[in-house]
Amino acid sequence: MISRRARIFRAATGKYFSSIDPRRADVQKLRRRLHKWAGIMGTARGVEVRPDRVHGLAAEWLRPANAADEPLLLYLHGGGYVMGCCATHRQLVSYIAAAAGVRALLPEYRLAPEHPFPAAIEDAVSLYRGLLRDGHAPQDIVIAGDSAGGGLSMATLLELRDAGDPLPAAACLLSPWLDLTGSGESMISNAASDPWFEPDYLPAVAERYCRADECSNPLVSPVFADLTGLPPLYIQVCADEILFSDSARIAERARAAGVTVDMETFTGLWHVFQAFVRQVPESREAVARLAAYIRRAYARGRS
Repeated sequence: MISRRARIFRAATGKYFSSIDPRRADVQKLRRRLHKWAGIMGTARGVEVRPDRVHGLAAEWLRPANAADEPLLLYLHGGGYVMGCCATHRQLVSYIAAAAGVRALLPEYRLAPEHPFPAAIEDAVSLYRGLLRDGHAPQDIVIAGDSAGGGLSMATLLELRDAGDPLPAAACLLSPWLDLTGSGESMISNAASDPWFEPDYLPAVAERYCRADECSNPLVSPVFADLTGLPPLYIQVCADEILFSDSARIAERARAAGVTVDMETFTGLWHVFQAFVRQVPESREAVARLAAYIRRAYARGRS
């Protein structure tokens, strides 16, 4: 059974998201609403936040006390490819950085519908390459992301692999959105259990990011990609969410391709519940597990 706090936040956030119909919502209003809400969220104690412009992108460096310049966590925020920024994800990333004891970089990639596919991927790939030119070793970088940021992390790996670039030590995915065609079994089986999302809503978000004929492109929906040669993957997902099949299928396909995969499934929670790390004990536990994995990934890369 989940904690009392988790039950409260599941109900409260579910009520909030059920009030939003993305088929009719104004993206600009949603962004302002989310940004205003994010303004009340504080960062982890002892983490310095430094705004910067990194290889053409607005970004923030989040540095825990005594963290060295290496290794580095590159975090790609979620938001359906249409929302999200440093303010909305600063709290979560600061807690991950503090728990792992590493410096993190949180960039703001271009958003749809103003900048549809493949703009976000171009930004993420360009930024990663820029970090390597700056002297960061690939084995000292872990890429991570939640929801659409998880899908963007996978797309970035695929682009880098196909171009022959050196890959990071690992990728960490939190409730990743990996199938914009909505073909996963959990879209139906979890329709009643997901407290946040309606299956009919996701196509309305997807169409703001890409054309209908692009949804099955492996860079848009990595569940359809050849995953051979990718670095180890770590996945956290809630069994109740309609996107559960995205994680289950990517884990299965990656293992079949010889990729090492660690997947942790949580029950009774919600999409990217880790974002409530200050309020919910299950979120703090998940962030601690994620941080432990990140430390192990760096150790493997250096061995």
